[in-house]
Order: sequence, then C-alpha cells, then structure tokens
Amino acid sequence: MLPNRFPDEGQAPEYNTVDATLWYFEAIRAYHEATHDDALLHDLFPVLADIVDWHVRGTRYQIHVDPADGLLYAGEPGVQLTWMDAKVEDWVVTPRTGKPVEVNALWYNALCIMAEFARLLVRSGGFSRFSPDEGSSLADYYTSLAEQARAGFARFWNAEAGYCYDVLGGPDGNDPSLRPNQLFAVSLPHSPLPPEQQKAVVDACARHLLTSHGLRSLDPRHPDYKGHHGGDRRTRDAAYHQGTAWGWLMGPFVSAHLKVYHDPALPRSFLAPLIHELDAHCVGSLSEIFDGDPPHAPRGCIAQAWTVAEVLRAWRETQ
Repeated sequence: MLPNRFPDEGQAPEYNTVDATLWYFEAIRAYHEATHDDALLHDLFPVLADIVDWHVRGTRYQIHVDPADGLLYAGEPGVQLTWMDAKVEDWVVTPRTGKPVEVNALWYNALCIMAEFARLLVRSGGFSRFSPDEGSSLADYYTSLAEQARAGFARFWNAEAGYCYDVLGGPDGNDPSLRPNQLFAVSLPHSPLPPEQQKAVVDACARHLLTSHGLRSLDPRHPDYKGHHGGDRRTRDAAYHQGTAWGWLMGPFVSAHLKVYHDPALPRSFLAPLIHELDAHCVGSLSEIFDGDPPHAPRGCIAQAWTVAEVLRAWRETQ
C-alpha cells in the first residue's frame, strides 16, 4: 500500500487509505501514455504485480477481494479509508465500510491497466523476469480478474433510482445515497459500466450534484445534506462530505460528460466559473471546497492543489 500521510514530526507514515494505491496505477498509465517510458514500466511492473497480489489475498483494514464477486471490500470500525475521510475524535463521519463504488471502479481500471502493461512488455521484449509465454499468461490473469470485477460491478446499478449505489455490502446494507463517487466509474479510462448506464450516471450527477464551482458531495434531497460549511470543527467536519461542493470533482465530471456526450464545448463551459474564481478569492489559485447551497461561497483551504490540477487537466482535455 501507499501511505496517505507522512506526519510532520517524523513519525511512522499512515496507511489508512484504500484508494491512494489504486490511483498509483492510473498515474503510471497516464505517465506512460505521455512519455512511452518502457524502461520505467519494466522497473515498476513487479511492484504493481505485488500490489495486486496483496489486494487479492488481503492487506490492512480488511482490504481484500471478495472471491464471490471479484470486488474490493474495505473498512473496519473507527477507520476512514476513502477520500471522504472526515473524522472527529472517534467519530468517522462517512465510514463507507463495504465496497465503495469509486474504489471498485479504480480496482477494475487498475486490472485492465495491468493486462495492458503485460501485453506491452511482451511485445517490446521488456520482460526480463518472465518469458513471453509467462508474460502472456499474466496478461490473461489480469484480464480474468478484471472480467470478474466488471461482472460483479453490475451489482452497483440501482435500477429503481437510475444510478449507482454508493457502497455495497455495508453494515446497513447497500447505500443508495447519490454521491459523486460513481463518476469515476465513467471518467476513468476503463469503465465497468455499459454506455447507457454511464450516461445515466452523468445525467443524475448533473441534475442533483453539479454546481457552478464543483460537485456536491451529497444529494440535497438527502436528509443528512448540509449546504453550508462553517462553525466549529465538529460542525464543519459534519458538513465536509455531506453536501459541501468540491472543486476537484469538476475534473471527473467534465471527463465523464465528454466521454458520453462527445461535445467538448459544453463541459468546457462548466469550468468557466472556476476560471473566474482565480480573481475572486485566493488570487491566482482555487479553493478546496464551496458551500453546497448558492452562492457557493469558497471555504476550506484557499489554494488547493487537487482543485487546481483537476481544473487544468479537464481544461486541457476539452481543447
């Protein structure tokens, strides 16, 4: 696993994250697509293969593949493992224990990437540790895991609501809350959803979660929705992922919209208010979060790296 935090005072790194390691696969894929650096791919492939093996057999915090459906399960009491990680003392605000939708979208994407990497290294002769036949067998193995995960992912579809469950198999069953996490099942290069469901996800998020400055972290119709982020720490953290709009989520929304509608002009227009925000709050940068309710006042960190990065990435993608 990759740590999600290195403490300032030199203490041991913290590993309470289920998604950071899976994003590593996507980061390497994007890097290789830009550079065609097969040498780095050759060096890192054994590391990535070891990561997959540990996820299959199980690692920290009950992170493991459920052999029944090929999906990743994660979580235990008192631990917050997804990016929705607010915790106040012993209170985990959104624990999301079970099989979170974006984690399994990332898992499927990672397995597809591994199959692609294995085939690429076989073609380029870059497998010094494996024979071509062994490399091809590895590609087939990752493809098989991906196909099992894709078939299992069909369980996320909530036909009655017309979008995905946020978490499967949690302590209280399947969570039907409409959250933006399901966008990653569309925006990532490898989607486990059929085209008609991809479009339905984008439409549902556009209808209920999209704001001028990002996507709400929870549907305003939900009883736990909080449209204002303010007050003391407990009050702020209670709203952090319960309605607060996140600027960085505009990136995956734009990517998903572009994938299903193939019209770069409209998703680019969604970025315009955030571009104007460069002159409105922290000059030259973008805030972490915004109120879910209009007028979507900026909150949190005034210059947030992942907001800036995702707006830049999405702006480039729509050119």
